[in-house]
Amino acid sequence: MIQRYLPGQPHQLPRHNQPMALYQPEHFLLAVKDGVATVSLNRPERKNPLSFDSYAELREFFRALAYAPDIHAVVITGTGGNFCSGGDVHEIIGPLTKLDMPGLLAFTRMTGDLVKAMRACPQPIIAAIDGVCAGAGAILAMASDLRYGTERSKTYFLFNKVGLAGCDMGACALLPRIIGQGRASELLFTGRGLGALEAERWGFYNRVCEADTMLADAQAMAAQLVAGPTFANGITKKMLQQEWNMGVDEAIEAEAQAQAICMATNDFHRAYHAFVAKQTPVFEGD
Repeated sequence: MIQRYLPGQPHQLPRHNQPMALYQPEHFLLAVKDGVATVSLNRPERKNPLSFDSYAELREFFRALAYAPDIHAVVITGTGGNFCSGGDVHEIIGPLTKLDMPGLLAFTRMTGDLVKAMRACPQPIIAAIDGVCAGAGAILAMASDLRYGTERSKTYFLFNKVGLAGCDMGACALLPRIIGQGRASELLFTGRGLGALEAERWGFYNRVCEADTMLADAQAMAAQLVAGPTFANGITKKMLQQEWNMGVDEAIEAEAQAQAICMATNDFHRAYHAFVAKQTPVFEGD
């Protein structure tokens, strides 16, 4: 079983610097339009749970985005009125009870690698969340850069409900950064549901949308990001991730170096010449 989700699976991802629009995933839907990739978990009859293979394919997809010239922002969502119900009880939870410790560790490292891939890819990721967002689904939302929800969406960090610790896939590191230590502790200790309005008030959701416009709203934000200086956006994401491990002086120096790199880009020069000409700059990401 472990061989199913070791690195290198699944295959068929485009080679470096080839359009990701050529890729036809096996375990989720992918639509690429005008620089925005929409990833849709697509098992609506079971509220879009993850399997060993979908974990692995998502991990390899986000890893490959570092070399995808046609994608500058990502929206991840679910079909059928729900985001993701977490790991499939029959396809993941049951088999895990039969694995030995090396097998269990291979699995938990693989799931953590999905979060690492999401945080490392240069494209901003927007989670468009409707309905159930539970367990590993809550982690996918947490690992995204922005989160849009609806009034009927509800998020559950369910790990303690199945006898596990809340420290899953980086939750104890990332969730406190988003909503604060005390609030994260409450969710991870209790596994209680986080409703949409509370999630927005706590800062987990950036916006609560109407259910019938939520995906379009998330895609519109993604399009806005794509229209901006995408190379610089990637630097911003990288620094937001790295500076949590820096002191203030170290962070200021890292930002000085990062901004100097951005000042050498054509987009920076385009912005200056557009300002002089009293025009709106047209960024090209170089």
